Amino acid sequence: MENIAVITDSNSGITQQQAEKLGIYVLPMPFFINGELFLEGITLTQEEFYEKLKGDADISTSQPSPASVTELWDRALKDHDTIVHIPMSSGLSTSCESAQALARQEEYEGKVFVADNQRISITQRESVLDALRLVRQGKTAAEIRDILEKMKLEASIYITLETLKYLKKGGRITPAAAALGTILNLKPVLQIQGEKLDAFSKARGKLKAKKIMLDAMHKDLEQRFAREYAAGEMVVQAAYGGNEEEAMEWKKEIEESFPGIDCHMDPLSLSVACHIGYGPLAIACAHRVME
Repeated sequence: MENIAVITDSNSGITQQQAEKLGIYVLPMPFFINGELFLEGITLTQEEFYEKLKGDADISTSQPSPASVTELWDRALKDHDTIVHIPMSSGLSTSCESAQALARQEEYEGKVFVADNQRISITQRESVLDALRLVRQGKTAAEIRDILEKMKLEASIYITLETLKYLKKGGRITPAAAALGTILNLKPVLQIQGEKLDAFSKARGKLKAKKIMLDAMHKDLEQRFAREYAAGEMVVQAAYGGNEEEAMEWKKEIEESFPGIDCHMDPLSLSVACHIGYGPLAIACAHRVME
């Protein structure tokens, strides 16, 4: 049986400490803040990130350098035969495409298998846990990559925002629309489905936005994923961006809306937070591999 290493990036929400407990490797995502390079979970904490974000620092995302990727692969291959590498969705970053190109190099051919399963944040975390379950089931690294990619669209994330500032900054809405939306207390609801981050709905206030997200999740589980949900193969998750106290209330609302589930909650990926700002709340579901 192959001795397989599982590698992901910090967009999964898995910290370096959690990675050590799980027996996996996490590649830290790089950020430039006022021109200075920071690495998520290494030289940049969630708290520091949001303090700088609220302070109007110039923050931009980047992808891991090829050298940082291959250095981690080389380290993992000292103790493992093969690697399953699970980066963030290729639709949201070029880091997946870059990893796939590196994996085609002669020294990694047949040793590193990059899974483009179109996930990020809490759903990406579930893919990592799926990979570990598949390792325990005796699957090869190639088989694990194929299974993860086959399941890539069997997940969904809905996010509501605290502010329209960052959608305006990123050019997703006009300054006039942002100003009017702020006056009317409009809260957009976005959806991450596969490779896209798209507008899903909007509401007057966060309470209505949360109801829209809960209703959308019920619809997904009871219609789109009806078979998997009935079989107990779906997980429901929550995420937030810096607003932990509010997020705990949100987690409670989700568990009340879906009785009997154990809702895992994590901070939202900082790569996503860069584009939507402080204070978002999210709900997600994902089809999981069963033991």
